[in-house]
Amino acid sequence: MAKVRVGVAGYGVIGQRLADGVALQKDMELVGVADVAPTLSVRALKEKGMPYKLYCAAAEKRADLDKAGIPVSGSLEDLVQQVDVMLDATNAGVGAKNKELYAKYGKKGIFQGGEKNSVADVFFHGYANYEKGLGAQFLKLTSCNTTGLIRAVDCLDRAVGVEKVAITIIRRVADPGDYHRGLTNALQIDHAPSHQALDLMTIMPHVEATGILVHTPVTHGHIITVLATPKKGITPENVREFLGDHPRIRMVSIEEGFLGNASLFRYARDLGNPRGDMYEIAAWEDSIVMSGKDVMFAINIPQESVTIPETMDAIRASMRMQEDRIKGTGATNGYLGIGKWKAQS
Repeated sequence: MAKVRVGVAGYGVIGQRLADGVALQKDMELVGVADVAPTLSVRALKEKGMPYKLYCAAAEKRADLDKAGIPVSGSLEDLVQQVDVMLDATNAGVGAKNKELYAKYGKKGIFQGGEKNSVADVFFHGYANYEKGLGAQFLKLTSCNTTGLIRAVDCLDRAVGVEKVAITIIRRVADPGDYHRGLTNALQIDHAPSHQALDLMTIMPHVEATGILVHTPVTHGHIITVLATPKKGITPENVREFLGDHPRIRMVSIEEGFLGNASLFRYARDLGNPRGDMYEIAAWEDSIVMSGKDVMFAINIPQESVTIPETMDAIRASMRMQEDRIKGTGATNGYLGIGKWKAQS
């Protein structure tokens, strides 16, 4: 069977990780990436020897790339014509414009969480609603927080059923290297309910969800506390077992040295993971407690990389590479090396 040909629009924080993720999928071919300027990411691409072909996403910006000595293989339109599916990781609003180009050539398009839901036919999550993405032309991923949150809630829901959840998101204010948020020494609260809770109900309409979000002046990951009401009686030991069996959830503990978000980022770097990325979310064993019949626990969301596996799932569903969610997510996990640590524990 011929490999599915994939292009990436936007070579930034998410785009470069999407490109690497596609390159690891042995049943996919990364045709190239597109961007508009000689950003640090694009300059690094050149310094690494251009492992991926670069296409200019805006004709008027070609001169800037040429001046910086960045090899350009063509235009975004050239790239779109060569692929089966485009992964759009551009800034919010740009993807909606790019969609017109994808539609013009009858190509599939998969958008990241920053775009409005209306950009796509299906609001997608690899584990929670894989089947809804089968054959769809345009899919949109959930945000990083929502992606990790749904992994955990869907895991419990499939095991015992979940009636409702209440969440608190302790949200990093910017990605490492970003300056646009300024230098702050403050916490900021958003209007409730948070969009992540509303998005969860869009993906899982049978679960009642609400939540509060607090912005914090840190960069390495979010932490979410989850208070879930199960439909069946459970114990903390049950929850540890359910979460621990999920391929994209890693159980950690304070005793092991995982004190918080920075511990997990450092551990990923010590593992030699590119950019310090970790595809799995982490769930703290120490945080699992009961409140009556409700269960509460905390998870860590590695915001720069957590949506990459679900995006690979979206390609598989959209292109009908695997019709079954377990086979589709399983193929993604295998190629990305997710869960390797379980075999050694």
